[in-house]
Amino acid sequence: MGIIERFNELQPEIAEWRRDIHSNPELLFDVHRTAALVAEKLREFGVDEVVEGIGRTGVVGVIKGKVAGDKSIGLRADMDALPIEETTNLPYSSKVPGKMHACGHDGHTAMLLGAAKYFTETRNFAGTVVVIFQPAEEGGGGGREMVEDGMMERFNIEQVYGMHNMPGTPLGHFAVRPGPLMAATDTFDIDIEGQGGHAAMPHDAIDTTVVGAHIVLALQTIVSRNVDPLKSAVVSVTTFHTEGQAYNVLPHTTKLTGTVRTLVPEVREQVEKRMKGVVENTAHAFGAKAQLRYIKGYPVTVNSVEETAFAVGVAGQVVGDEQVIADTPPVMGGEDFSYMLEARPGAFVFVGNGDTAALHNPAYDFNDELIPVGCSYWVRLAEESLPLA
Repeated sequence: MGIIERFNELQPEIAEWRRDIHSNPELLFDVHRTAALVAEKLREFGVDEVVEGIGRTGVVGVIKGKVAGDKSIGLRADMDALPIEETTNLPYSSKVPGKMHACGHDGHTAMLLGAAKYFTETRNFAGTVVVIFQPAEEGGGGGREMVEDGMMERFNIEQVYGMHNMPGTPLGHFAVRPGPLMAATDTFDIDIEGQGGHAAMPHDAIDTTVVGAHIVLALQTIVSRNVDPLKSAVVSVTTFHTEGQAYNVLPHTTKLTGTVRTLVPEVREQVEKRMKGVVENTAHAFGAKAQLRYIKGYPVTVNSVEETAFAVGVAGQVVGDEQVIADTPPVMGGEDFSYMLEARPGAFVFVGNGDTAALHNPAYDFNDELIPVGCSYWVRLAEESLPLA
């Protein structure tokens, strides 16, 4: 029986695991139920070594091939959900108010579990496959925590691969590119202090609403007038709060927050530097004071060239070369698999979820028809990188 045929056979069982995880979503590092389920399944399959508590609540499974070897490969799935109220009304929808798997991490976890089951059945490789189940991808930096916990060295991981479903891309089609694939994701706070006063007497006040509005507009010139037009950057102010609670009061303070997305380190540094100047000097022009707090988040997700070409070839084996885009445009969303790619060469790929609701949408659901394709991709990656002969 071939790989895809075996996963077509296993698909209903793997879908049941996925739906159980979907019904019981957990946030960030608080993935205790999900991690326990993963560890239980890995032991049930006969995985050689199962280690819990890597990166706080991550789980790692070590699977030895038929033939001993020095080479190894890491395959990673994320486990955490999002603080979103689900609206799908599916039979297996979230049982936890205000939490749901709106990004498909339930599907990622289930597919890697399915691959682990297959690996233990066949062990058709020479060396070691390390399956990595990561917490806190959605803003917690679980990938960084696992790397800093010594995961790469402890399990001798030489190369590492990740996968994410993508709504709007045809079911089972793959999309990837070498180099920057997803953006660095930084955030910022801007605190503006002026002089409160009566709305009927603005000349006796320093209106921080007006100052804030000018800062919002001025920040847009960084991308349009400072960043090289051939390089990508996004600066978005996403909240605007004044202390005012009355129609006739000019607020003494105003706070802005937002996000910055960039694809190369030099642009990231350039934007931070220019933001500081724009914020402080714009406020100064109105007689106010403003302070920028710039918080660096996930780094750019950068696929290494050789491993990306390898991933493209493997994906072509699974679904056919015509269903693999090898030069997909970068995405300005972020991904903390970036920390693992900083530690080891590898590749992160997108795989089509079909015509479904978007990621982070309360109506989203992972497409269980994708399971045989995703599982087969994991298996092919391992068997091709760790060949028996």
